[in-house]
Amino acid sequence: MAERKANAEWDGGLKEGKGKIALGSGLFEGPFSFSTRFEDEPGTNPEELLGASLAGCYSMALGAALEKRGTPASSIRTEAKVFLGKDDAGFKINRIDLSTAAEVPGISSGDFTQVAEDVKKGCPISRALAATDITLNASLGKSQAA
Repeated sequence: MAERKANAEWDGGLKEGKGKIALGSGLFEGPFSFSTRFEDEPGTNPEELLGASLAGCYSMALGAALEKRGTPASSIRTEAKVFLGKDDAGFKINRIDLSTAAEVPGISSGDFTQVAEDVKKGCPISRALAATDITLNASLGKSQAA
């Protein structure tokens, strides 16, 4: 199977330091800092990249599942909101809220909801994040079956 890489570097202390995150493909590199991670300074952070990974994996897996059942989607849009919090052991990801909207001709709302939930449990990134509460709001667009 495929092997994927990502790299990070960090220079300095926690609050004053600066870091860089890069994808092994070379298609993305971005700076991060305490302020981009725990405050509102513009920039990236590991949680944002984790959310992008889950949204991408989920969208592709949902498309594959719908196609396999004979009702391919014409479009799927997914957003992941990653919530970073703190407990007695330190910082942690409290939950991730997935919101997906799809246009899928020929599928009922109930069938779509079932497929969407099944995919949430089975996509590789969801499985890797099994210790994290992942919620799902799945909506079917105007091209649904009558």
